[in-house]
Amino acid sequence: MNAIIPKILIDGVDTDYLEGSYTQPGQLGSASLEFSIPQIQGGTRKLWNKEVLLYLNEFDSTPIFRGWIKRTNPTFNNVSIYAEDAFGYMIKGGESEKAKVVLTDTDNIDGLTLGAAVPKLLKMAKLNDKCSTDIIGDTTPTINSVAEPIRGTMVVLDVIKGLLSKAIDNSQTLPRPNIARLIDDGSNTQFIIEPDSNVDSDQIVHIYTERDNIVELNIVNRKVPTVIIVNGKDGVSSTFTHDTALEAYDRNYLEVTNDNLESPPECKEFAIKLFEANLKNQYEYGLKVSDGFYLNENDIVRVQTDNPEYGGNYKVIGKTISFSPDSFEFGISLNKKPPTLSEYLASRDN
Repeated sequence: MNAIIPKILIDGVDTDYLEGSYTQPGQLGSASLEFSIPQIQGGTRKLWNKEVLLYLNEFDSTPIFRGWIKRTNPTFNNVSIYAEDAFGYMIKGGESEKAKVVLTDTDNIDGLTLGAAVPKLLKMAKLNDKCSTDIIGDTTPTINSVAEPIRGTMVVLDVIKGLLSKAIDNSQTLPRPNIARLIDDGSNTQFIIEPDSNVDSDQIVHIYTERDNIVELNIVNRKVPTVIIVNGKDGVSSTFTHDTALEAYDRNYLEVTNDNLESPPECKEFAIKLFEANLKNQYEYGLKVSDGFYLNENDIVRVQTDNPEYGGNYKVIGKTISFSPDSFEFGISLNKKPPTLSEYLASRDN
């Protein structure tokens, strides 16, 4: 395997670094890059809000991270730098406050699908210089905000999460949400929307085994929702409680909305499907691995272990990298099935 030697550019200038770490949490979380540079390089530079690119290798044409410097901490010998991607600006607007928009009767996203609403929201929040939407796509099925007009001062990312939570693809055996993520086209950060991957049918792009490329394995036993509330159209709803699972896993709640459901029995049937999807997602992997560095969120990989209970197909949900000029460590987070909607509404509680 060729040596991996990451490259960092600050405002287009190749920059020597002492060490660094990259974290991509996925699930609409902000990716971050923390690194330090020699004091002689950074002590006199104005670094705040400068664009930072991280390439896995000097020959790569596309960075794995594009972000902007949010904090610097100079010391006698070096300068520590912290940068966040475009999601960080959607969450915080480049400051300590969340990025917000004011939606009124004259300036709003009424009637727009999510694919059309996001570009307008970013423009209203003056974030379109951080994130492009040239290849955004749209949800499956397509949803819009016309049924319940959104008004008031709203957090940009909360509006996106709320609209995403309504778009559920029910064409397969288990319901699939839509996800939003960022990719880089070599020139800009691009916001895209796509259906969540199906671990049972989508193409496997990489294989990990304990003997070949898994350096360290950590298995997390997730909380399984045992009380599921499903809200349908025109106020109908139903609650499904799995008594046996409740005794085993305690009382954990999940509430979702699906406007395609028109009766309490339909809501209950959907709740049962959600329980089955989350039960399949009981185990989550944290892997330290020796390859697969270019995997992306929503890619499907196969994990082969000596214990078949933990093996199978998994979805990439995040990754971490620690590096210096002479060292490199790569970690990846995987789960089997999404918690269907809750992962977009709250951070992981593990």
